[in-house]
Amino acid sequence: MTGLFEQAGRQLLFGLDPETAHGLSIRALKCGLPLARPAPRDARLAVRVAGLDFPNPLGMAAGYDKNGEVPDAILSLGFGFAEIGSVTPLPQPGNPKPRIFRLTRDSAVINRLGFNNEGHEACAARLIARGGRKGIVGVNIGANKDSRDRIADYEAGIRRFAPLSSYLTVNISSPNTPGLRNMQARKELGELLGRVVAARQGLADPEHRSRPVFLKIAPDLVDAELEDVAAEVLAHPIDGVIVSNTTLSRENLVDAALAGETGGLSGKPLFERSTIVLAKMRRLLGPETAIMGVGGVNSAEAALEKVRAGADLVQLYTGLIYSGPSLPGKILRDMLQRLRQEGATNVASLRDTRTDHWAARPL
Repeated sequence: MTGLFEQAGRQLLFGLDPETAHGLSIRALKCGLPLARPAPRDARLAVRVAGLDFPNPLGMAAGYDKNGEVPDAILSLGFGFAEIGSVTPLPQPGNPKPRIFRLTRDSAVINRLGFNNEGHEACAARLIARGGRKGIVGVNIGANKDSRDRIADYEAGIRRFAPLSSYLTVNISSPNTPGLRNMQARKELGELLGRVVAARQGLADPEHRSRPVFLKIAPDLVDAELEDVAAEVLAHPIDGVIVSNTTLSRENLVDAALAGETGGLSGKPLFERSTIVLAKMRRLLGPETAIMGVGGVNSAEAALEKVRAGADLVQLYTGLIYSGPSLPGKILRDMLQRLRQEGATNVASLRDTRTDHWAARPL
């Protein structure tokens, strides 16, 4: 019966403008809908990453709950963690509409939202109201489009959300804020990470000074650029890397009518390149630095392949648009079945088993 409700819900939402549909889905979660079959809780799925105990390795990526409105409802779908944002210091409307496009034949989305959000204080107020509820909730921080000092915006994000989050993500890889991706260049990245680490170290509470920080990078970097990113990550005491954000590439798309829309492409077509970048980063960073794998995850096999390529944790978003709210539970149940089939003791034991395979592939 749940499947029939999901199918009807999908038809309803796909009959609406994508941004209207997104807003409706947020409101539904606030009301306790949709109902999904309970996801399994099993010790074989649990992972410890960056000092945090995740009940399972599957998370909701940033971009869905930009303002921290429904993190607990997201967790109730079965996700092991939820990442909210991107949040900028000041509210901003983002880019002109329309700015989200479904490429249904490709199971993909193009967006050029541009960090539209209500700002630090609105998001912080919701997290404060959340109180001491259980569940891992990360905050993805960004910079305002017209900021005179974008690094200062990230410092402000560290100070504001370290006391309110389980971890923080420094997002410098959105393609929809002009010039933002330039911060991935080695000199700029070194300054950014140095100041971010100093901002965390300057926090008054020792617990907050140990809040994990991740860096989210683009999938469109070439080998030399990945080497520079890895060198700066290893030179600064941050906890991990998220691979990856959306891509500017439009290779091998079926939905040619929308392929020309500007913005970042997410979904199934992103899987291959983002997994290659993930494996290359694992090789460059070594075994200790945490990596979250994102891009094209829509099944247990896709999620586990990210783990085999070197990911400790996996995130999805676009897959949920096409498969519905039962997807997290289905992925976790299928993960357990595959672990049994492969004789694996837990999901973490599969990490890096195909890193060399993916890292050897050209970008």
